[in-house]
Amino acid sequence: MTESSGGFEDPPAEVLAEAAAAFGLLASSARLHLMWALSQGESDVTNLAHRVGGALPAVSQHLAKLKLAGLVRSRREGRRQVYYIDDPDIVTLVRVMVGQLTARSQQASAPVHRLRGIGG
Repeated sequence: MTESSGGFEDPPAEVLAEAAAAFGLLASSARLHLMWALSQGESDVTNLAHRVGGALPAVSQHLAKLKLAGLVRSRREGRRQVYYIDDPDIVTLVRVMVGQLTARSQQASAPVHRLRGIGG
């Protein structure tokens, strides 16, 4: 391991590859939407499909990938499979990223009051 200029050790290549793969999964807007929904609380596949506007089989496939990556977990409640995020750091990551981009988007679309007569 090498030491960076900030005083922290660089993570091993395997850890960086795993992180890149996890971020790669979140590069899908559908999966990110599912993560956002689950960051608000647990839900079953039917409710998630309705919330994100996806077909049930597609949502199930996305959830399976997120589960394999360890980003979400599930448990059985009767006939329902309930999905949730049990890592508060993952919840924070999703909420901060989506929240920041939402705020930027709202700022960009807000009317801008410009002073007239300057530079023009």
